Amino acid sequence: MTSILWFAAIVAVLATCSYLRIKLFHSTAAAAAVMAAGTFFGPIGFISWAIFLALALPLNIVSIRQNFLTAPIFKVYKKIMPEMSKTEQDAIDAGTVWWDGDIFSGNPDWESLHQVSPGRLSPEEQAFMDGPVETVCAMVDEWQINHELSDLPPEIWQYLKDNKFFAMIIKKEFGGLEFSAYAQSRVLQKLAGVSSVLSSTVGVPNSLGPGELLQHYGTEAQKQQYLPNLAIGKEIPCFALTSPEAGSDAGAIPDQGIVCKGEWEGKEVLGMRLTFNKRYITLAPVATVVGLAFKLYDPDQLMGDEKELGITCALIPSNTKGLDIGNRHFPLNVPFQNGPIRGEDIFVPLDFIIGGPEMAGQGWRMLVECLSVGRCITLPSTSAGGVKTIALATGAYSRIRRQFKLPIGKMEGIEEMLGTIGGNAYLMDAVTRMSTRAVDLGEKPSVISAICKYHLTEKMRKCVNDAMDVHGGKGVMLGPNNYLGRGYQGAPIAITVEGANILTRNMMIYGQGAMRCHPFVLEELKAAGMADKDAALEAFDSALFGHIGFAISNIVRSKWLGLTGARFASTPFNDETKRYYQGVSAFSANLAMLSDLCMALLGGDLKRKERISARLGDILSYAYLGSAVLKRYDDDGRLQDDLPFMHWAMQDTLYNAENALIDLLDNFPSPVLGKVLKVMIMPFGRKHKKPSDKLDHKIAQILQTPSQTRTRLGHGQFVTRVGDNQLGLLEQTLKDIITVEPIFDRVCSKLGEKLPFTQLNKVADKGLEAGVVNEQEAELLRRVEVQRLQVINVDDFTNDELRLGQSSHSEAQTKTVKAA
Repeated sequence: MTSILWFAAIVAVLATCSYLRIKLFHSTAAAAAVMAAGTFFGPIGFISWAIFLALALPLNIVSIRQNFLTAPIFKVYKKIMPEMSKTEQDAIDAGTVWWDGDIFSGNPDWESLHQVSPGRLSPEEQAFMDGPVETVCAMVDEWQINHELSDLPPEIWQYLKDNKFFAMIIKKEFGGLEFSAYAQSRVLQKLAGVSSVLSSTVGVPNSLGPGELLQHYGTEAQKQQYLPNLAIGKEIPCFALTSPEAGSDAGAIPDQGIVCKGEWEGKEVLGMRLTFNKRYITLAPVATVVGLAFKLYDPDQLMGDEKELGITCALIPSNTKGLDIGNRHFPLNVPFQNGPIRGEDIFVPLDFIIGGPEMAGQGWRMLVECLSVGRCITLPSTSAGGVKTIALATGAYSRIRRQFKLPIGKMEGIEEMLGTIGGNAYLMDAVTRMSTRAVDLGEKPSVISAICKYHLTEKMRKCVNDAMDVHGGKGVMLGPNNYLGRGYQGAPIAITVEGANILTRNMMIYGQGAMRCHPFVLEELKAAGMADKDAALEAFDSALFGHIGFAISNIVRSKWLGLTGARFASTPFNDETKRYYQGVSAFSANLAMLSDLCMALLGGDLKRKERISARLGDILSYAYLGSAVLKRYDDDGRLQDDLPFMHWAMQDTLYNAENALIDLLDNFPSPVLGKVLKVMIMPFGRKHKKPSDKLDHKIAQILQTPSQTRTRLGHGQFVTRVGDNQLGLLEQTLKDIITVEPIFDRVCSKLGEKLPFTQLNKVADKGLEAGVVNEQEAELLRRVEVQRLQVINVDDFTNDELRLGQSSHSEAQTKTVKAA
């Protein structure tokens, strides 16, 4: 019995060292100290010491370990690991690791996250938001854009150019605005709340495209030629990547360029003949300069020894002879400029390659580096901005719209949807804040950008669907008074572009995350590719035994955190957020442990087990989303009034993370091991619950009642009561409805009956007759009735009014419609 206790003491010491991630030598010393105590006070003798030393010495003496343990393992490793393709290598090398690395570590450093200062607008950026952005939002007529013109009107196009909306990423030395990523996100959020056509038009030139590529890789001559004109809108850019045969698999583009000699401007030059067929290219119909991705071949070796140079990016003026450009696609009734680009045997000089001839074959690396930044900004921001506006609009409508003699927002079914919309609006804005801050700190967070793109566009789709259910027929009937229908129609566009969401979830998030974020996997792969055998063995030894210690640590952490419910995990705050920090930390340890087990069981086949990869990616993603919510709550000053949003976002996030974990274990590569792991990680069953009905009710009340909390949720959105701004009308009507409700109740009380909250003009007359309202209050009731009807009514048209080209706009606008 005594021997068992001493053995348990040694195991406990080693487990503690592993949990705390103490180095191998010090862990061995701690175990040796227990052994020594056992020798002095207990039964530990020669045999026990012999076994201990037989294990400890080979592990701690590097030369023995490398020659007798690492070398044989390294030999097998190099045989079984699949060779990484160049496109995979470029994708992994392109990005950087930030907070996603902390999550993958199994032990996130919360203090370091909270030390990152929040994003702030500079005075110049704030002035742009308050001036040009506010102005262009007021210029928007969604019905005119979507139904009559199928385009932005000329005056908006010109205003965007005059105020450098297309130059937010261009440096000031070239005439651009050089805004922060955070500022770009704020601009796009505000625009998206008004018009998806407008936000798409502004977002694309400031994301992946010629401007971004030129600044990072262009020659000085190319920068001087294009960037000043791009800044002022004299040049309109687009970027052509997608082909009919290569959508999500962008690396498989069949478009090609052949290096050859040809005539250009009367002289024989070394150039390339391009043949390509591109589609889905935003801004292509109006572009003046095309960024083109293609595979470059040099069969005659005119540039060097290589015949297949790889993916290359070039800039092609739209007036280049033979370029077929100008036709339009029609993406789900959301008529932003988008269309095909084709060319056959077009000759251009090699100087058209972005960065010049020396950058031939470097296009894929260029693209993934820029995409890792762009995907953090454009689609996540437009999705977040749309949902913030939807939250305000749906909350207001739910208070204004009455059925069964009460606001529909008092119905529990509506409250459930308002809870989802409000909670997600808070979360999505938190994610864009944190992710764009990473970009401003110099990160190129490829894994985080994939997380943001997938989850925020999916949440947008869920929220717009719920908003449509709340609005009913109001959302279905298109017309000038419908502020929701086009967004509902266009939701799948965001799901599809910049890497379809199915691909992003099943292959990209974890596929890149496992390589980039894991502290040892990439180092092991690099060691396997080293030419120097001694250096390779040393590097692999360091990575391998670091990996083994890391894996053991996460097994111990997962077991302990599961057994204790993570109640003893350290947190930066000891308040209502404590259990959320502990929950994310537990999932972090689970992710790290399960990743190693899946890699051990599946090896290189893991990347082909897409549903396993997707669920591991979900755990990583939800841990990141939860981290962003906790950081936002702290950055905002830990405001008690915002607790319902924070609670909803965290509870929903942790519940979804646990669902992903359960699904993973139920479908684990080894079913028996999956069951064992489930008992180890969740010995007492589920730990997390969905947001409660009470929490949905609290959020629903906030969304239906003007307050500072509600204003913070919709901060930055266009709510000005001007022109045709439907959100401005909703906000004003909401305030006025709340003002007249006590007046209405007073009239009902005097008359002794519960009147329907309709025909408020007649209620005003009855109140005057009964002597319970004054003339000023009566006039307010009449005005609110006009606003109320304007909010709930839908549009109707004659047949002629619905025919394209039959609008009342000018002849010039009619021609634009016919052209579209």
